[in-house]
Amino acid sequence: MAKKSMVARDKKREAIVAKYAEKRTALKKLIFNKTTSDDERFAAVIALQKMPRNASPCRVRNRCRITGRPRGYYRKFGLSRNRLREVMNRGEVPGVVKASW
Repeated sequence: MAKKSMVARDKKREAIVAKYAEKRTALKKLIFNKTTSDDERFAAVIALQKMPRNASPCRVRNRCRITGRPRGYYRKFGLSRNRLREVMNRGEVPGVVKASW
């Protein structure tokens, strides 16, 4: 089980990312648009840099939905490898069977 403070920090980051998502995409469009002037582009870069660091989506960590574990995360299931194994052994994941040969 991950520390509750780390899980809470990640939830807070997710909320900040959602809050600033539209503003970030608008600024990014201005920056990468070739027709904008250099002054407008520079102003957009400065505005993007003044945003909170946690507004960047790459700062959000993928975590297991059950335990909050950050390592060994499977995106397809949203679980860490430990919990995924337990859930699969109980037969709660459709379409997944244990290998045997």
